[in-house]
Amino acid sequence: MTEAGSTPTLDGQGRPLWLLCELTYACPLACPWCSNPLDFDRLGPELSTAEWRRVLAEARALGALQLGFSGGEPCLRKDLEELVAHGDELGYYTNLITSGLGLTGARLARLKEAGLRQVQLSLQACDPELGDRMVGGRAAAHKLAIAREIKAQGFPVVLNVPLSRDNIDQVDGILALAEELGVEFLELANVQYYNWALVNRAELLPTRAQLAKAEASVAAARQRLGRRMTLYYVVPDYHDGRPKACMNGWGSIHLTIGPDGAALPCQEARAVKSLEFPNVREHALAWIWRDSPAFNAFRGDAWMKDPCRSCDERGRDFGGCRCQALLLTGDAANTDPVCARSPHRHLVDEAVALAEDPARLRGRLLPRAPRGG
Repeated sequence: MTEAGSTPTLDGQGRPLWLLCELTYACPLACPWCSNPLDFDRLGPELSTAEWRRVLAEARALGALQLGFSGGEPCLRKDLEELVAHGDELGYYTNLITSGLGLTGARLARLKEAGLRQVQLSLQACDPELGDRMVGGRAAAHKLAIAREIKAQGFPVVLNVPLSRDNIDQVDGILALAEELGVEFLELANVQYYNWALVNRAELLPTRAQLAKAEASVAAARQRLGRRMTLYYVVPDYHDGRPKACMNGWGSIHLTIGPDGAALPCQEARAVKSLEFPNVREHALAWIWRDSPAFNAFRGDAWMKDPCRSCDERGRDFGGCRCQALLLTGDAANTDPVCARSPHRHLVDEAVALAEDPARLRGRLLPRAPRGG
C-alpha cells in the first residue's frame, strides 16, 4: 500500500523516459517544505523560449516520452503555451505541474488547444484556512475553483497533496473533497526532507500514530472507490526500513533541466556540491546524458561502499537517495541512512523520536520568503 522502500524498478534501457522542465524558480507561494532555491537570481538567466525548444527536441531524440512543465510556478512563464505546443508536436505526453496560481479558464483552454494532456494540481488541505496558512498566502479558494475548471474542460485531474504533521489528520476530508471534485488520480505524498523541508523537519514530520490513521483511511477509500479513483500514498521513508529506489537509480530514467539550463539527475541534485552539473547552453543533451561525469557518478554499483556493495538488494534500491545520504551523513556515496543496514540509521531514528516527543517546541516553522516573477 505504501510507496517507500525497495520496489520494482523501471528499466529505461538507457533512455531518459521522463523529462522535467523547471521553467522558473519564481513562485508567489512560500511553502515551508519547498526545495527550490530562494537565491535563484545567482544561478543565471532563465532559458529562453528558443533554448527550451531545443532542449525538448534533443531529449525527444534521446527517447524521452513524458514531459512535465514545473517550477516554481510554470504558469508565470508567458511562453508556456508555445512550449506545450512544441512538446506536443514532438510527440510527448505533456503534463503541467502547478499550484494553479496563474491559471484561468481561458488559459486552460489555450493550453488544451496547444496539446496539454494532463494537469497535476497541488492542494494542501480540505480546510481553506489551513491551506492558506500552509503556503503563506491566499490560494485555497483559487485552487478549488481551478480544480473544478480543469475537470470541466476534460483534463484528467491529478491532485497532489504534500502531507506533513499539519495536514495529515485531514486525509479523510481530502479524500472526500477529491471524490466530490471527480478527481481521477490522488497522490497523498508525505513530505520528503530535503533543503527547506529539512530545516523544518522537526515541525513537519508526523507521528507514527498519524501515519497509521492516514494509511487506514487510504485503505478504506481504496476499498470503497475501486477503480473510480487511483490513490497513491507515499510514506515518509524515515518510517521505513529500506530506502526507496530513488528516481529508479541515478541517471536511469529521469532528466531534470533547471531554469538556468543545468541538467540534473533529479530535482534535488544541486545539493551534491562535489559534482559539476553540465549546462544545456554549453553541451549537447546526448553528451550530458550518456557521457558527462555528473550523470555517471552514481550509475551502476562500482561507487558503492559497504553495506550497499555487498547487499543483494543493491540492484533494486541502488543504495537509496544520494542527496539524502549527503544531507544527513555528509557523503553522497554512503548508504541512504533510512536503510536499517546503514551505520547512520541512528540519525533517522533520532528524528523520528523527536517527532514522537509531545514536549518538543512547536510553532517554530520557518517559512520561505515568496518570490514573484
